[in-house]
Amino acid sequence: MNGTYSPGLEGVVAGETAISTVGKKGRGLTYRGYAIDDLARQSTFEEVAHLLIHGKLPNRENLALFRNRLMALRSLPAELKTVLEQLPASAHPMDVLRTGCSALGAIEPEATSSEIRVAERLLASFPSMLLYWHHYQTGGRRISTESGEESMAGHFLALFHGKKPEDLQRRAVDASLILYAEHEFNASTFSARVTASTLSDFYSAITSAIGTLRGPLHGGANEEAMRLISRFGSADEAEQGLLEMLARKEKIMGFGHRVYKEMDPRSPIIRKWSQKLSEAGGNMLLYQVSERIEKVMLREKRLFPNLDFYSASAYHLCGIPTTMFTPLFVFARVAGWSAHVMEQRAANRIFRPIAEYTGPEPMAYLPMDQRG
Repeated sequence: MNGTYSPGLEGVVAGETAISTVGKKGRGLTYRGYAIDDLARQSTFEEVAHLLIHGKLPNRENLALFRNRLMALRSLPAELKTVLEQLPASAHPMDVLRTGCSALGAIEPEATSSEIRVAERLLASFPSMLLYWHHYQTGGRRISTESGEESMAGHFLALFHGKKPEDLQRRAVDASLILYAEHEFNASTFSARVTASTLSDFYSAITSAIGTLRGPLHGGANEEAMRLISRFGSADEAEQGLLEMLARKEKIMGFGHRVYKEMDPRSPIIRKWSQKLSEAGGNMLLYQVSERIEKVMLREKRLFPNLDFYSASAYHLCGIPTTMFTPLFVFARVAGWSAHVMEQRAANRIFRPIAEYTGPEPMAYLPMDQRG
């Protein structure tokens, strides 16, 4: 068997999908045919999640039913709460979600349910898992995972802050969830599809995806972007600091993209939300620093910001701690992951690529007493 080696599988067509297009000429980023600009401007995350998981945008009745199902699935079984309470406060929130997903798969196995029900269960319960653990480890409180909020964005903010969220923050987080919900064969989605291709269970596929997303070159980029922009006290200081970093050839997280060559179409959308939140809060520092870094990176490296870069300041301005940025990515992307797991199962062939061997030529086996 012969194949052409492509590092990182760049440019390799590894499958077919009807779920999204990423960077296709004349199409850009679409979810099941709908442009990301239209979805982010006019839709809600729950509508988008329904589109991805169920294959179509819901009408008013179906959306209400979908939201009601998700609200009913937010509670956690006692066994899972026990597991979450055993995880240390020092654990990274992504480790909590990975463990919570795996544990829920043992408590409520897919064999006793259906793939659609598992997808909705995970979509509904991930914020509950994270925030139950968070409040238990930081304040010793076993919180209720009922918030009364219809949207996932509102639910997360209400559980975290312990009060009804501001409308602007709710809408900003909701828009970010739409932008993060799906992105074709990215690393974590491909990981989920590889696991699904072995006919493993749904929870295992999503656990694989979470582990892949945990890496700073994938989901962790928004956390690294926040650490970068929070270092500087002014836009001028940011420019000088960034030039020094570039001179040392340091990697600047949140810029460039493997597929997009001119612009990440999601970035201008989240950039506007970062600006709105900054203006509403009366503090433009983070936005101004981010804006200057963007200009320097374009001027010096011809690199544009990706979704992660302005998501960092937007989330921070909503009072969300940096370690929870990537978990929010999970809350959104589980909709896309679920769609891909189901699509993989519908026309399955196990993934089995080949490797280009670079080891030694055939060698004679030496008896023990003849080895050097």
